Amino acid sequence: MFDGFEELDLRTTDTVIHGRRGGAGPPVLLLHGMPETHLMWHRVAPRLAERFTVVATDLRGFGDSGTPPSAPDHAPYSMRRIGGEQVELMRLLGYDRFAVVGHDRGARCAYRMALDHPDAVTRLAVLDIVPTGDAYRRADMEFSLGFWLWSFLAAPEPVPERLIARAPDVIVDHMLDTLSELPDAFPAAVRARYVAQLRAPQTVHAICEQYRAAATLDYQHDEADRGNRRIGCPVLVLWSHAGPVAAWYEPLGVWRAWADEVDGCPVAAGHFLPEEAPEETVWHLLGFLT
Repeated sequence: MFDGFEELDLRTTDTVIHGRRGGAGPPVLLLHGMPETHLMWHRVAPRLAERFTVVATDLRGFGDSGTPPSAPDHAPYSMRRIGGEQVELMRLLGYDRFAVVGHDRGARCAYRMALDHPDAVTRLAVLDIVPTGDAYRRADMEFSLGFWLWSFLAAPEPVPERLIARAPDVIVDHMLDTLSELPDAFPAAVRARYVAQLRAPQTVHAICEQYRAAATLDYQHDEADRGNRRIGCPVLVLWSHAGPVAAWYEPLGVWRAWADEVDGCPVAAGHFLPEEAPEETVWHLLGFLT
């Protein structure tokens, strides 16, 4: 799936981050969402690598990346810590400045990187999200039912960990099939890899800690930055034409409260844009990154 890409396992301050690198040109970092790994970019990364040096990683706690210990305040799994780690990784690879493209949880990491490390992030693309602070600020009954996963995974330990351990395929299949418009967009081997990571208790705990951090520290960091810090680089916003982001928000308006240079549009796909609509996703990214 990643012909011509090299596999990476880089030691950061706290753990080891796994990923792949390929291509030549300006550096671009790709960050995945839930319940995926860097494999979600398998239809997009090779195309981008024709013009860019592409790095696609597993976020800490996902895939083959490490699962460092958490803490009572969940800080090791906050997007501030995870984003800082991705900046550290890119610098280890020799890239002090780079573009970042994130989907779902990876997009939350990406915009936090742009806020906390404006000297590093040159361009930011966020796929099918609004900021965490805005999501929680506007949460209502529709949100609680539609985004039930946010509450379920953020529930106190060990409830979600034990439930997921009994049937990891149920949660992966449910997410991929109900949030997508093209369930066959996920090759069997890729779907199996997404399930396999949830068979590891330490991975499930790390992912739950990330959602617990989202409901506490990530929200607090967004609220502290609201009106005080802005994203200084150009921002591309893409979202599912028929998903919750389109139904509940005016995405460009939300993001323009955080950045001055924002553009974007809906994509004819479900939540998993890079896997369901790779050609359109690549087209938008090439236009933005070039």
